[in-house]
Amino acid sequence: MRRGLAWALTLPLVLLGTQAAHALAYDLVYPEAHGRILRATGHGYLSWLPLALALAGAVALAALCVAAADAARGRPARALPAWAFALLPPATFAIQEVLELSLHTGSFNVHALVAPTFLPGLLLQLPLALAAYVAARFLLGTAERLGRALAQPRTVPVLLQLLTAPTAAPLHARAVVAGCSSRGPPSGPVAN
Repeated sequence: MRRGLAWALTLPLVLLGTQAAHALAYDLVYPEAHGRILRATGHGYLSWLPLALALAGAVALAALCVAAADAARGRPARALPAWAFALLPPATFAIQEVLELSLHTGSFNVHALVAPTFLPGLLLQLPLALAAYVAARFLLGTAERLGRALAQPRTVPVLLQLLTAPTAAPLHARAVVAGCSSRGPPSGPVAN
């Protein structure tokens, strides 16, 4: 698997995990007013999240298809960057929180780091990142096994062998030199 394809599988799963932890954090802290708080704190862009996740899923699916094709050709898969699953979700969450509040207020605002949703959201990133890593390893392993299975030579069914034209047998050198073959009809008169 090529290096870019490892990232094409890693980043969509990291995005899915960070957004799930983000939503869970707001749901835990504001169970009754979840939607109202999200709208009031600059989360209007989340209406585009299903489209972004669908595109990320398509990228991940394409990466898995190429990984299967690489495995069919005997190319080994690159290891998924475990550090990316450990470091990117918390960093993405922190940057996302600061950007959301900064864009909502119109000025750079780090007060998002002391918001009641920040610490739960940050803590939720790690278990969801671990789940994303396990899912990525499972999906990549499945794609590799599928690719190797598709690459194995298959036996031709007997019916297909019967339907194909037989190849012409070469003449033996002895028959060509003597001018006649040792096989043929019996010599002598044949009675009708």
